[in-house]
Amino acid sequence: MAAADKPPIADRPEGRPLHVAVVMDGNGRWAKQRSLPRPLGHRAGVEALRRTVSAAPKLGIGWLTVFGFSTENWSRPAAEVAELMALPKRYFETDLDRLNREGVRVRVIGRREGLSRELVRLIDDAQARTANNTAFHLDIAFNYGGQADIAEAARRFAAEVAAGRRKPEDLDEAMFAGLLATAGSPPPDLIVRPSGEQRLSNFLLWEAAYAELVFQDVLWPDYGEEHLRAALTEFAARDRRYGAIVADDVLAAG
Repeated sequence: MAAADKPPIADRPEGRPLHVAVVMDGNGRWAKQRSLPRPLGHRAGVEALRRTVSAAPKLGIGWLTVFGFSTENWSRPAAEVAELMALPKRYFETDLDRLNREGVRVRVIGRREGLSRELVRLIDDAQARTANNTAFHLDIAFNYGGQADIAEAARRFAAEVAAGRRKPEDLDEAMFAGLLATAGSPPPDLIVRPSGEQRLSNFLLWEAAYAELVFQDVLWPDYGEEHLRAALTEFAARDRRYGAIVADDVLAAG
C-alpha cells in the first residue's frame, strides 16, 4: 500500500487498530520455568505466532508486524543464535503454502547481512510468492533494529543528495518514512509487548510515534487469541488525540 493509499484515521473502524505490532518476548523464560532447553521455548514461540496470525484477521486487523530477531540478538550464545536463524525456515516450510492460499502477503524487514544464503533465498521466495496477496499483511522484523533502520534511511537520502538527485530541503517526514524498511505499510496503531517487560527494545522507533502501547504479563509461547483480544479491548478504551485537543478538553479549560 503506497503512502497515498493509506486509510485516513477517520475512516478506520471505531476502536479498532488497522496495524498491530508485537514484540515476541519471553521464549527463554518460558523454557526456564519448565526446565526445558531454550530452543524449545523458541519453537513454542512459533506456535504462538501461528495462533496470533490466525486470530488477527478474524479480529479485524489488516497488518501484523512481529519482532522475531533484533540486530542485538547476535550477542547471544552461538547455539541459540543458530536456533533463532532456523525458525523462519521452519515457519516458511510448514506455513507458507497455507498463508499464500489464505491471501496473506509476507514481508521480512531487516538486514540481510549475516544471514545464510539459504535463509535469504527462503525469504525472497516467500515474499515473491505472496507479493500480490491483499487479504492480510504479515511483516516479520528479522535481523532488524529501529535505530539501524533510521540510520540506513538517512544514508540513502544523503547519497541521493550527493548524487544531485535530491536537495536537503526535499526531506520531510513523509519522504523519510518512505525510506524505511516499513515503507508501504501504515504506521502501527498498537504495539503489544507480552512477557511483562515495558520497553520498545529498538522496535519501530520512528513508526511508533503515535502508537498506543500495551504491555501484557504473559510469556510469548502462551500467547493466543484471548490475549490479542484483551490488547484490542484496552486499545479501544484509549483516547487517541494525535497531539490535538478534543472538544471536551476545550470546554473543561474554560
